[in-house]
Amino acid sequence: MNTTELISLLAIAVAAAAPIVIAAIGETITERVGVINLSADGVILLAGLGGFVAAQTTKNVWIGFVAAAIVGSLVALVVAFGAITLKQSQTAIGFVLALLCTDLSSFLGAPFVLTDAPRVPSWPLPLLSDIPYLGPILFHADAVVYFTYLLIGVSWFYFYKTRPGLLLRSVGEQPSAAFARGVPVIATRYLYTIVGGALVGIAGAAFTLDIKAGWTFRHVAGYGWIALSLVIFGGWNPLKVALGAYLFGITQSLLGKAQSVVTLIPSQVFPILPFVFMILVLMVSSGDLVDRMARLFPLGVRRALLRTLRATPPNSLGKPFEQD
Repeated sequence: MNTTELISLLAIAVAAAAPIVIAAIGETITERVGVINLSADGVILLAGLGGFVAAQTTKNVWIGFVAAAIVGSLVALVVAFGAITLKQSQTAIGFVLALLCTDLSSFLGAPFVLTDAPRVPSWPLPLLSDIPYLGPILFHADAVVYFTYLLIGVSWFYFYKTRPGLLLRSVGEQPSAAFARGVPVIATRYLYTIVGGALVGIAGAAFTLDIKAGWTFRHVAGYGWIALSLVIFGGWNPLKVALGAYLFGITQSLLGKAQSVVTLIPSQVFPILPFVFMILVLMVSSGDLVDRMARLFPLGVRRALLRTLRATPPNSLGKPFEQD
C-alpha cells in the first residue's frame, strides 16, 4: 500500500466513523447523567428514515437533520419518562424501544426504499485541506465530519472544564449529594437524556443523508450497538469514545481493502469482522482481564494501563433516584 492509498483509506475511515462518533458521544452524555438508553440502534434507523423523508420532501438536507434530531429526542423522552419518572427498568425500556423503532423504520420506510434524497455536499476547507497528509484525511470532507471534531472537543471541555459539566457528572455519580447541594437531579437527567437522544438521531441522518446515503430495510442496523459498546470501551470519556469510533472506522476500511485482495475467505465474512473486533475489545477492557494483564508490567506501566484501559461506569448508572 503506497502513501496515496493509505491517505485515501484513512480519509474514508474518518468519514465512516463520523455517525458512530456522534451516536456514541450522545449515549455518553446520557449515561454520564445516570440513565441507560439502549434504544440507540432502533433510533438510528427510525431517525435516519425520518431525516431521509424530511430531506426528500423539503429538498433541504439540513431540515432532514433537524427532523432526525426531533425523532431521537422524542424516543429519549419516552426513555426518560419510563426510567426517571416511572422508575422502571432502564434496560428493558431501551431494549423494547430498540426493537419497536427498528420495526417501525421497516414498516414506515417501505415506500422510500431505493429512492433519492438530497445528501450532504462535500466541503473541503480552504487552506486546511492543503496541509500535506493531514489535509486530505481530516479537512477534505463535509460538514458532518467537521461537526464530529467540534462535538468531541466541546463535549470533553464541557464535561471536565465547566461547572455545568461538573454538575452533570455529579448527578451520574452521587445524585443524592448533588440534590443536597441544590442540583435539580430529575430535570438534569431529563435534559441530558433528551440531548443525548437528539445526537443519536442526528447520527441516523448522518448515515442516510451522507455516509450511507439512501434508504433500505434495516439500512444501518447494528451500528447503535457498536456506539453503546464504544461508550464502555471509552470509559465514558468523550475523547476515548471517539478514539474507539475511529479505530472501528479504520478496521472497517482495512477489511474493505482486504476483501478485494483476499479471495480465499468468503466475502460475507468481512462485513461482520469489525463487530467481532469490538466484542474482543470489550472483553479486553473488562476489569478482571485488565487487572491480570497489568500485573505483567512494572508498577508505573501498570498504573498507566489501568488508567487507560479500565472502564468504570458512573456509580448511579441505571439506578432510579428517590427524591425525598
